[in-house]
Amino acid sequence: MDFLLPEELITFKNLAKKFAEKEIAPTVADDDEKHYFRRELVKKMGDLGFFGCLAPDKYGGNEAGYLAMVLMIEEISKVSASMSTPFNNQCAGAPSAILKWGTEEQKQKYLPELIKGEIISCFAITEPNTGSDVASISSTAIKDGDHYILNGNKTWITFAPVADISLVYVYTDLSQRHHGMSCFIVENDRPGFSTREITTKLGLRSIPTGEIIMEDCRVPAANMLGNAGDGFRICMSQLEGTRIGTTARGLGIAAACLKVSTEYAQQRKQFGQPIAEFQMIQDQLARMAVEEEAARLLLYKAAWSMDNYPDKRHTKEIAIAKYNTAEAAVHAANEAIKILGAYGYSEEYPVARYLRDSKALQLTEGSSNIQKILIAREILKSDL
Repeated sequence: MDFLLPEELITFKNLAKKFAEKEIAPTVADDDEKHYFRRELVKKMGDLGFFGCLAPDKYGGNEAGYLAMVLMIEEISKVSASMSTPFNNQCAGAPSAILKWGTEEQKQKYLPELIKGEIISCFAITEPNTGSDVASISSTAIKDGDHYILNGNKTWITFAPVADISLVYVYTDLSQRHHGMSCFIVENDRPGFSTREITTKLGLRSIPTGEIIMEDCRVPAANMLGNAGDGFRICMSQLEGTRIGTTARGLGIAAACLKVSTEYAQQRKQFGQPIAEFQMIQDQLARMAVEEEAARLLLYKAAWSMDNYPDKRHTKEIAIAKYNTAEAAVHAANEAIKILGAYGYSEEYPVARYLRDSKALQLTEGSSNIQKILIAREILKSDL
């Protein structure tokens, strides 16, 4: 039963479910094994309007909202957490930042193609020596007439090897700390801009991840997003959207783990009866079900809040949902492997992939430790 979901949102949810089962499921195991990315699926999702949730009609969007977006991510993640990742790059990441901070020219130039999946974006924050402490990045942009010259390295950037444009965070004034950070839209075919794929990932193998190397890369000043010094605010604003997208991915994984575990427990017989009859298995399934439902309600609440109070920061709600869901997804995957035993440890069933994919949730878009810090800060500054 869907909890208080309007009919139009159920339509989005069902559309995503059918798409995942028809277009993604047939090749998901093979794609994961071969680290193969199907770019054509991004285009198909764009054609169906999946990436238009946050944008108005004039740019090709449908303004269905964050709740519609997380419902679709949840359904697709039940089949493939990798192929739900494009929502962060084509909807909640760079497109959302351009929509909020960009000039009209930038919006007209990039948003329609991103929403349709005709071009792919990435956003480049993390560096070899900088992860959670965003203000410690060292990449720079030096003004040179009507251009900026960008230098620096980014790493662990989702879609970097296949992206057409990148949202790059750099310092235009290192002396100002985070107040001197700026953001640029960079076409990936610019001279001085190159990428290198990272192929040693534990999970999310069907989505390319890589490094970005900028060596005297000249970017027009007109490609700056917002004003000089706005970069940190743009980054924090963007992360709210991508964090909730990542949270929805975790919910899909947790739900998939419970489903395969329940089905297996009902079919597998030991000592003359289905293992579902054993109390320890029932305990595992019950805990998985409780954690999944709690994650769902926290996620839906955060998304609803973002839709209904767009001018408000939602740091606490999103951090609580992300932390809880990441932990629930990893726990569900671990329990699924225990229930399936040797089959869970093998690649014959998808739970090994669920575990590999779930671990990324504790790291990306702010680690679980960072989420706890954010939650504690919000609690301590509020009136309890």
